[in-house]
This record gives sequence, structure tokens and C-alpha cells, in this order.
Amino acid sequence: MRKIKFGAAAAMLVGGLYTESASADDFLANDVRIGSYSVFYHTSADDLSGPYVPPGVNFKAENLETLYLGYIRWLTPDIDVELAMGYPPLAKVKGSGPPTLGSVPYNGQVISSARWIAPTLLVEYNFLSANSPFRPYIGVGVNYTTFYDRNSTAVGDAASGGPTRTSLTASVGPAAVAGLTYRINDRWHLHGSYGWSRVDTTLTADTDGVIRTSRIRFGPQALIISVGYSFGR
Repeated sequence: MRKIKFGAAAAMLVGGLYTESASADDFLANDVRIGSYSVFYHTSADDLSGPYVPPGVNFKAENLETLYLGYIRWLTPDIDVELAMGYPPLAKVKGSGPPTLGSVPYNGQVISSARWIAPTLLVEYNFLSANSPFRPYIGVGVNYTTFYDRNSTAVGDAASGGPTRTSLTASVGPAAVAGLTYRINDRWHLHGSYGWSRVDTTLTADTDGVIRTSRIRFGPQALIISVGYSFGR
């Protein structure tokens, strides 16, 4: 009788281990997410330098909102890799410093604009069980930002002394995120996260051959609210 009980207990243990292993291997390995991407800039920049530039001419970027898109690949039930992107928004830059440059209003005026593409690749660790309704997570990774469609406004041209072409170098920097997932069911879930990345770029402004430059550090922080869908093995 003891042998029978022992055998039954062993069978139950093996069966339990097998079920646990099967459930761990049976998770849905892909997520797609869509939502709102609120970007808060924390701009610091070197004063603009070059010919005919008075002291203290600087910049600040306006906060903005855009569409968030994300793809997540689960490596294990606890670890995933996320590729996060925003629909390329129109980022506006305001002048900071002197109230005027010559007779042209400067401080607080929109002097230029640009669109950016900034994919961010993150490795994330999710706490608690995969079946928990709430799962906090943290992640670290790398951000790449490139700028295009760069334009100087009429105010920017007037402050610079004529039509001005601007360029911004691409940036590669670290990124980090912390978030919370609410699991509605096996397929659908809601997410909220707050992320940070480092974006360093060099501005070059060319006004009829007169070159001015500045090193700008954006340090954007982003609040993301999204809905996700899981699929595939």
C-alpha cells in the first residue's frame, strides 16, 4: 500500500512539473501595442556661437504628443524585448535668452521646427507571475534619433539675418523605462509606462554662408498609455 501511495505521489509530482513546464512554454510570444506618446523635453544647450551672435542666445523644445507603436517579443514569461517608436511628430524649438535680436522678438518665439524618428530598443524584466492581473516591469536599452524636414521659421530667419538652413546630427544614447501592465485576458492588456532617453545633437545654422552652431541635449521623458494584443507562439 505504501508503495502504491508513493508511486501515486511521484506521478502527481511529475505531472505537476510537466504541466508547469508546458504552461511556461505555451505563452503567447508576441505583443503589438498602440497608444499615446507624451514627450516632455528637458532641454539644455550651449549658447549659439558664431559671427554676430550676442551672449546668451539659446533654445528650448516644446513638449508634444504623438502616436506610440510598439512590438514586443517575449523571450521567457518574465523577459521581453521591446521595439518602441512614435509617429514622427513635428517638434518646435523656441528661442531662449534675449528678448530681441536686433529689433526681432526672440525669447519665447518659435524659431525652427523638425521631425524626428526615434526607435528605442529595450530589454525588460516583468515582475510577478505571468498570470497576475498586474505586472510591474523595468527595462534598459538604447535609443537612436535622427532628424529630418528641418525648417527655420520666418522669425528664425529674421533673427538670423536672412533665410537659414539648419541641420541636426543623429544621436545614439541610453534609454530606460518603468511601467505597469494590466492583464484583461490572455490576449488583451493595458499598459502605462514612463521612460527616459538621452539625445545629444549638434545644431548647425547656415545663413548665406554665415555658420552658427550649438550643442543641444534634449533628455526627453515620455509617458506612454497603450493597449496591447498578444498572439503567436
